[in-house]
Order: sequence, then C-alpha cells, then structure tokens
Amino acid sequence: MAATEFRAIIVTRTEDESGKRTQSSALTTVGNDVLMPGDVTVAVEFSSINYKDGLALMGRPGVARVWPLIAGIDLVGTVESSTDPRWAVGDRVILNGAGIGESHHGGLAERARVSGASLVRLPEGVSASRAAAIGTAGFTAMLAVLALERGGVLPDSGDVLVTGAAGGVGSVAIALLKARGYRVVASTGRAEELGDYLRGLGAAELLDRSTLSEAGKPLQTQRWAGAIDSVGSHTLANILAQTNQGGVVASCGLAQGADLPTTVMPFILRAVTLAGINSVEAPLVLRQEAWGRLAADLDFDQLDSLTSVIALEDAFAAADDILAGRLHGRTVVDVRR
Repeated sequence: MAATEFRAIIVTRTEDESGKRTQSSALTTVGNDVLMPGDVTVAVEFSSINYKDGLALMGRPGVARVWPLIAGIDLVGTVESSTDPRWAVGDRVILNGAGIGESHHGGLAERARVSGASLVRLPEGVSASRAAAIGTAGFTAMLAVLALERGGVLPDSGDVLVTGAAGGVGSVAIALLKARGYRVVASTGRAEELGDYLRGLGAAELLDRSTLSEAGKPLQTQRWAGAIDSVGSHTLANILAQTNQGGVVASCGLAQGADLPTTVMPFILRAVTLAGINSVEAPLVLRQEAWGRLAADLDFDQLDSLTSVIALEDAFAAADDILAGRLHGRTVVDVRR
C-alpha cells in the first residue's frame, strides 16, 4: 500500500497588509489529502528543470496560477491506482504540460494525481530517466520539427536556424534536425564557451545572437528555409524577415520578449508561415506522434551526454542556474533522492 505522506516542492504566495504579494517555494512533506482531483495516481520517479520551473521555484510570477502548488511541468513514473480504463497499476507513463506545475500539482514530488486523458505511455526501449531528460523541452522541440516538416521544410530545402541553441529546447532541436539530415545553424550568445558543445550536437555553423536581437528591416536577405525560435521579440521579427520564400518558422518561446515588432510583409510577399508551438495544450494524438518520433529519431547516447541528474533538494539551485543562463542541455530531477 502506498505511503500516505510524500515529499514535494510547494510554491506558495503570501500577501502583506499593504497588498504586496510574495511567492516562494520549499521542499516539504505533505499528505495525500493535498492532491488535486484526477483519475490516475502516479508514483513519480523523475521530473526535470525547465525555464518555467525556474521561474516558479525562484518566486517569479507568470507560471504558478494557483497556490499552494506542487511545482514541475514534467513527470515520469508508474501508475499506483487508476479509475481510467486506459491505465492500469504498473503502467509506465509520461506527462508533459497539460497544466501541471501551473494550475495543477506537478512532478517535483514523489506522487501526483492527474488526468489519464493527457498521459502518454513510456515508449518501449526508453528509460524513465531518459524520458525525463527529453521532457517538455524535447517534446516541444519535436513538435517544432513536425511543424517544419508539415510546412514542407525538408533537409534539402536549406539551412534551418535554431535560437536559444544551448537551452533545453534548442539542444534537443539541433540533435533531432541533425539526425534527419538538416544543416543546422545555432544562434547563441556563448559561442566561445559552448561552441564545441553545439557542434557536438550537430550544429554546422554558429551565429552570434546579437546579430538578430536589434530592430531590423521588415524584409532582409533570405537565409533560412526554416527556424525554431524560443526567443521572440526582435529576434523572431528578424528571423521572419530573413526566411526564404515559402519557409516555416516555429515559435515556442519568449526569452527576449512577448512582443513581435514586425509587419505582414514576410507573410504576404514571401509566403512565410509562422507556426505556434503549444506543448501544454497539445492534443493526445499529437503527443503520441511526437513521443513516437522522439523514441525513433533521438540519439540517446547523445541525450545522455547533455543530461545531468540531481536530487529533489537540488532543484532550487538548478532553478537559479537556468534563469541566470548558467545551465545548458537538460537537468533531470530524481525525486526519489
């Protein structure tokens, strides 16, 4: 029988007499009574640290929407109990996004109760720790690659740009694109520090992110058959202005900003497609397709080389590091440690 208490990282918010709100997080022990409604209870084995997790754990607004909240937008584990007929005790499952770590208790805990409708079965031959290393970042990267393919961007179409290249999404995106035969250009602000790392993932060329980060003309010299952008703002505007006729840009982040200072010209004069990537609300059929492709396409030895594994109590330091830009690759949290 499962224990009634478990460890979890809880995000809370307080308000003082003046109305000032403060968000904080702590590792604590809680009971099953804190779990939110759901038809599947999972013994969590692994989670991961994503940029959103960093924001939540470091008290930044914009991620946690209810309080108190168990943090963690990823989880991988084993079903403990289920009233959903699709899932049975002992099934190995993955959950990315779907509101966990934002509006529903997440994966930085030893137990989770969630909706079986969003769970994906752990693919055959993929370990739980590797699935967590892929996590939301790798899942998002795969959704972006699928968007490029559906838009007709093929390996012989030309160069594909990946921004935020050393981050979780960027790292996995480079590896996936390289595995499919694309020539990848990696945009980074740390070329001297991380050049060997990015080339090892499969980047054929490095581009200083400063060349994209300032205001530019609405149409520029065509350079990219496609792009995967996690930066937004002027960077995304410049990418659109440089995308080839009929190219596709997959947008999945806003590290520089949520604004998009551009015009309609790339869309109506060059037929550029801007494809939005929403890993949180991805329908189950797309989740299953993406995880099937990840299991087939990803070089897991390479994934291991860009992954570090930490204990649950070390998640706070990792959260601080990811916000400060000190992390690259993927950080997996073994919640059992």
